[in-house]
Amino acid sequence: MAEALYLEIGSEEIPAGYILPALEAMSTQMVRFLDENRIPHGEPFTTGTPRRLVLKVAGVGLHQEACTTEIMGPPRQVAYDAEGRPTKAAEGFARGQGVAVEDIRIKKTPKGEYLCVVREETGVPTRELLEKMLPDFVAHIPFPKSMRWGSLHVTFARPIRWIVALLGGEVLHFQYGDIQSGNQSFGHRFLSPQWVTVSDYESHRENLRKHFVILDREERRNLIAKGIQEAARSVGGRILEDEELLDEVAQIVEHPQPVVGEFEEKFLKLPPELLITVIKKHQRYFAVTDEKGNLLRYFVTVANTVPRDVKVVAAGNARVVRARLEDARFYYEEDQKVRLEDRTEQLKGVVFHSKLGTSWEKVERFTALARWLGEKLAPECLDSLLRAAYLSKADLVTGMVGEFPELQGVMGRAYARLQGEPEAVAQAIFEHYLPNRAGGPVPESMEGSLLSIADKMDTIVSCFGVGLIPSGTADPFALRRQTLGIIRIILEKPFIVSLSGMIDQALPLLSSKLTSPAEEVKKAVLEFFQGRLHHYLVSQEGFSSDVVEASLAVGIDDLVDAVARTRALAAFKLRPDFESLAVAFKRVVNIIKEPETIPVAPELLQNAEEQALFANLWDTEGVVSGCLANADYDAALESMSRLKGFIDAFFDSVLVMDKDEAVRRNRLALLTRIRNLFSGVADFRKIQTA
Repeated sequence: MAEALYLEIGSEEIPAGYILPALEAMSTQMVRFLDENRIPHGEPFTTGTPRRLVLKVAGVGLHQEACTTEIMGPPRQVAYDAEGRPTKAAEGFARGQGVAVEDIRIKKTPKGEYLCVVREETGVPTRELLEKMLPDFVAHIPFPKSMRWGSLHVTFARPIRWIVALLGGEVLHFQYGDIQSGNQSFGHRFLSPQWVTVSDYESHRENLRKHFVILDREERRNLIAKGIQEAARSVGGRILEDEELLDEVAQIVEHPQPVVGEFEEKFLKLPPELLITVIKKHQRYFAVTDEKGNLLRYFVTVANTVPRDVKVVAAGNARVVRARLEDARFYYEEDQKVRLEDRTEQLKGVVFHSKLGTSWEKVERFTALARWLGEKLAPECLDSLLRAAYLSKADLVTGMVGEFPELQGVMGRAYARLQGEPEAVAQAIFEHYLPNRAGGPVPESMEGSLLSIADKMDTIVSCFGVGLIPSGTADPFALRRQTLGIIRIILEKPFIVSLSGMIDQALPLLSSKLTSPAEEVKKAVLEFFQGRLHHYLVSQEGFSSDVVEASLAVGIDDLVDAVARTRALAAFKLRPDFESLAVAFKRVVNIIKEPETIPVAPELLQNAEEQALFANLWDTEGVVSGCLANADYDAALESMSRLKGFIDAFFDSVLVMDKDEAVRRNRLALLTRIRNLFSGVADFRKIQTA
């Protein structure tokens, strides 16, 4: 029999950014527990509000499945002497397993007969297992920061107020801190502050609706999306689409109520990006535009209660926004009194990192790297690229960015335009921070793309050079994101540029600061790039891990080429004859312990099959060489596949390890040539085959 498992952890308001990762971890951890304990189950489902994290798993078996385990011991010939009496090996094995020697079985295996103990494990009730596990489960829900409350020693994102734990509608009894699990949840904090009895998820969801809580996260998000658009239409506008903000707001309310607010017309003279940032980042309000996308003086906020007087709430929101916009206007006007090039000089007094010097030194380093990239990839843009590099960090010392750090680059572009800099320079100042989030847009302009690569590469090499390397989940300098940013820019443009060449250019600029030998730093950075590229190709492009590993083993110096090779290999793997080809290549590689360095001597090829293999290999090498020169990996793999029959015939009729050393070495040299041919595309040993 199977029942639904329902877990709800109620607490004080949890920060919006904590909720989704916590729900994902809850789902993963519960499925792992059920699987490891042989408990049948259906698909998990999670949802949450600021005050509750919810996990539901359908079809959970009420009993652990029985299990038969075979524990293998020593070989029979070791466990018994010639007269069939048990030896110390048999007695020790029996003692270790807690059984009598007479209870040991003999099991026949492909490797011979071995001693074996069979254990029959009966299933334990799921309820018992869950009640023991759940306190630890709650304790290990991960949060960026956890807290203690009262005199308790347990931790959670915020103080826990209730726990609902049900299996088949019956309470799972356990305690976490001073909270005893039960079947009592809670309504909206202000609109319906009373206990609510829970029997199952579906009825609870509908019951909470009566108590002013929209439990389902997607439903709540859709209600907000619809409500804010209706609110914007009421003032003749439309909501500026922002999926990220919509996701965040959906995590900070339980009963969404859109409210329109407005600010003075004079603030529309500020740069649109500045207005949007103040409205969004600091207040989590939605900006309103007209049909052409121009900002209007309205915004929409989402309240968590039904306002008694909407006008009072709107006026309060407007008061807060007005104060922030006044601050922004003040800094905007003050900042324009100093030109950007003068602010760049101020970077000499700003420490980038104690081990890496000032922000001015960083600008000097990545400007040199940008020059190298510009000369190779876009010499016609070199002047504007270098000007943008010089001004790119100037806005860090403006009052505006000091007050609103998220506007770095945005204000640099705005001030550059006001001061008459070319549009290419202004846009590159903004774009060199892109992509600034996972999945975010890459720079569009050539100058912005090259400057972004140079800045990010300097940061990566600098941090690795002084030992500031990411470990586990700790990545304070966002090196993973910046590495992925470089990869995406190079691939999406695409740029044909040497990764190791860039690192070689960056390292001498850090020579006085490096704490490790330059070659070690370079190796570590390249390995880091390979790891991020592997992750990107598997998680974002959908390639299988073994194909990516096999392809990247050839090299990643040219990222565009590496991805083209991966794509061709992934397509080639779908062929019905691919597996037999991979097996044939593995046979070649497995027999070569040390690659033979001598050339193949045709006169020593005694067998017709090896002569045919050599002749076809000679032709194939020429074709493949031309294909690789043109990065035509599909054609290269197609050509190599034609060797499969000749390789099979060779192994069927030729003894590689001939007694004659000259013949043996000649045959190994032939196989070495085949290995080298295939290795130009991928390391086929890493491809998984049946």
